[in-house]
Amino acid sequence: MTSVNHHTQLKIQGNHFRFTDFLSTFLVVVVALVMAFALITYVFQSYQVDGPSMENTLQNNDRLIVWKVARTWARVTGHPYIPNRGDIVVFTESGLAAYGQTNTKQLIKRVVGLPGDRVVIKNGEITIYDKAHPKGFDPDTTLPYGKTHPLPYTAGNIDITLGKNQIFVCGDNRTDSLDSRIFGPVNVNNIIGKLVLRIYPFNNFKAF
Repeated sequence: MTSVNHHTQLKIQGNHFRFTDFLSTFLVVVVALVMAFALITYVFQSYQVDGPSMENTLQNNDRLIVWKVARTWARVTGHPYIPNRGDIVVFTESGLAAYGQTNTKQLIKRVVGLPGDRVVIKNGEITIYDKAHPKGFDPDTTLPYGKTHPLPYTAGNIDITLGKNQIFVCGDNRTDSLDSRIFGPVNVNNIIGKLVLRIYPFNNFKAF
């Protein structure tokens, strides 16, 4: 009788151990998924370039890392996320069906105009007017990105003053880019994050 009870007890313990192992594995998987979701949503995300609009800075099929922490922190504190002039950002834009595109897409472009700026495009050049530059300046020739990759002719005839939560973006490939010259300013609340790394091709790794 003692032997039977002893074996019965071992069997019950064995089932208990198997359930505990399953529960531990399940919890590890759940925690890993939650952490992965949190990282992608709030910290960083990988993207692949689709199209030529940012050439020669970025090429089609480049793999990128976009940093989201500054945008996340801005939302936590209740302030708008304002990138720096010259930053390359990923954002969501709607209403693109009118231009032969999927209606809502995530785009990657360079920030040339900031909230409050007056942006003028004329005779192939961009001129930005702000408090620090009342006579205007050309970001394409005065900021580092333009010196690294001289930009082509900037088509358009635009004179617009940006609102407090608006930025003006352009693709570096000005002759083949759907950007603010066409669909207008971008609301900063639609910004997903800032480009920080190109990780592929490996021989073209770069920090931005």
